[in-house]
Amino acid sequence: MIKGANAFVPTVPLRIAVRDGVDVTALLLTERGRVRGDGDVVFHGAPLHPSGAVRLLGDENGTGWLEAALPVVEEGIVRVLVVASTERGSLRDVDGLSVEAFAPDGTPVARYDVSDAGGETAMVLAELYRRAGGWKFRAVGQGYVNGLAGLATDHGVDVAEAPPVPAPVPFLPPAPTPAPTAFHPPTPAPVAYQPPVAPPPVAYQPPVPAPTPFHPPAPAPVAYQPPAPPPVPFQPPAPAPGAAPGPAPWTYGAVFAPYTQTGRDNDVITVDGLPPGPVIVDLAVRGDGYTGLWPLTRFNKEGDTLVNSTEDDYRGRVLAHVPKSGRLRLQLKADGPWELRVLPLAAAALLTERQLESRGPDVLLHTGGTADLVLHYRGDDNLIVNLYELAHHDDPTALPSDENVVNEIGKRRDTVPLPEGPLVVQLEMADGPWRAQLKHLEPHSTPSDGVTPAGVTDIREAQSWGRRGGH
Repeated sequence: MIKGANAFVPTVPLRIAVRDGVDVTALLLTERGRVRGDGDVVFHGAPLHPSGAVRLLGDENGTGWLEAALPVVEEGIVRVLVVASTERGSLRDVDGLSVEAFAPDGTPVARYDVSDAGGETAMVLAELYRRAGGWKFRAVGQGYVNGLAGLATDHGVDVAEAPPVPAPVPFLPPAPTPAPTAFHPPTPAPVAYQPPVAPPPVAYQPPVPAPTPFHPPAPAPVAYQPPAPPPVPFQPPAPAPGAAPGPAPWTYGAVFAPYTQTGRDNDVITVDGLPPGPVIVDLAVRGDGYTGLWPLTRFNKEGDTLVNSTEDDYRGRVLAHVPKSGRLRLQLKADGPWELRVLPLAAAALLTERQLESRGPDVLLHTGGTADLVLHYRGDDNLIVNLYELAHHDDPTALPSDENVVNEIGKRRDTVPLPEGPLVVQLEMADGPWRAQLKHLEPHSTPSDGVTPAGVTDIREAQSWGRRGGH
C-alpha cells in the first residue's frame, strides 16, 4: 500500500508486525480522536489493554508484534493507531521500517513500507478504523519530530502527570528456607503464545515483557492562557540602541487564542469576537461522504466555496475572512463527526530549509529573503497554489490580490521562485500528500542584527497555541 491508501480487513484477531528494531505502541481512540485515559495506551510498560482486545506480544529479531482482536474492541473505540518510536537517532535511520497485518491463519491482509521517514522520532504507521460495519486498514505515515510525547499529547494522553507503573512485587515463597543464605526463588517458565485459530506466520515464543515505567522524551506543553479579549495584535520589540535593523517582523493580523468547536453531520458554526481580516479554518471530518464549507454573508447566503471534497476522512486548512463585525459564520456539510478550529494567520506552518510534510489544503508562511519553494505532490487530483505578497501591504483586514503559481493535475514536482517575505503560500487544493521545502534561501534584504528575526518566535508561539488547542 502507498501512504494514505486504505483497504478493508477481516473482522478477526489480527497479528501486526512492525519492523525493524523500533518500539511499538498502540493508542485506542474514540470518535473525537482522543484516548479516554491512560488505559487506552498499550506500550511495553502496560502491554495489555483492560478490555483484552489489544496486546503487545513482544519482540523477535527486531520485529515487534501486536495483536488486535477486532471482534472484541469496545464500541466506544473507533480507531486503533499503530505507532513506532525510537530513542536512538531518528526514524530515517531505521532500515526497512514497515507495518504488516496478518489474519489468524497467517495470510497477510495489508502492508505499508515507509519510504519517506525524516527527522521524526515517532510515527503513526497505520490505523485500524471502523467503516460500514467492518474494519479498514489505512497506511498513515504521520511523523512527529517532538517524539512519542508530542504524539501522545495530540491524542489526549497526559504524559506529564501519568503515574509511573509500579515495580513488580518479588515472589515470596510460602515458607522460608532454613538455610542461612538469602532465598532465591526460581524463575517462572515463560508462557508460550497460543494463536486464536492457527499458528502465527512465524514460529514465535514471545517473552513476558517486564513492566517498566513509560518515559516520554519530553514533558507535555503547558496550556496557553490567552490574554483578555479583545485580541491584541502582536507588537514586535523595539531594536536595541545602535543595533542594525533586522528583517521586517511579522505584524500582519492579530494573534488570538484558537477557537474550537466539535459536532456531527451538517451544521452552521458562528464565532463572535474575532479580529476582522483573514484567518485560518482548520477542519477535520471523520467519514467517507461529501464535505463542503462556505462562509455565510450578512444576508445568510453562501459565499465562495472554501471546501468541496469527496475524500474520505477530510482534513485541511483554508483561508477565511472575518467581516468588520467580528462575527464569522460558516455553513458545513459533513457526513460524520467533525472538529473545526479558527486560528490566527500567524499559526500557519513556517516554510524553512527543513522539509515540511502534510496532506490536504494548507496555509504556509514565508518570512525570509528570496528563495525557491520545492513542492512534491503525490495526489491524483488538482494541485492549486497561490501566493499573497504582504510586503508593503499595510491593511490587516484584507489580503492583497493572489498570484496563482501552480494549477496542475496529478503527481508532480514543482519549483516556485518566491519573492522576499512576508508572504502567504496557500495550497488551495491538494487532495493528497505533499512535501514542501525552501532551497537557495537568501538573507532578507534588510540587514540582520545577528539574532532571531523579530516575529519568528511569535509565529512559532502561535503555532504552539494551535497545537494545544487540539491540532
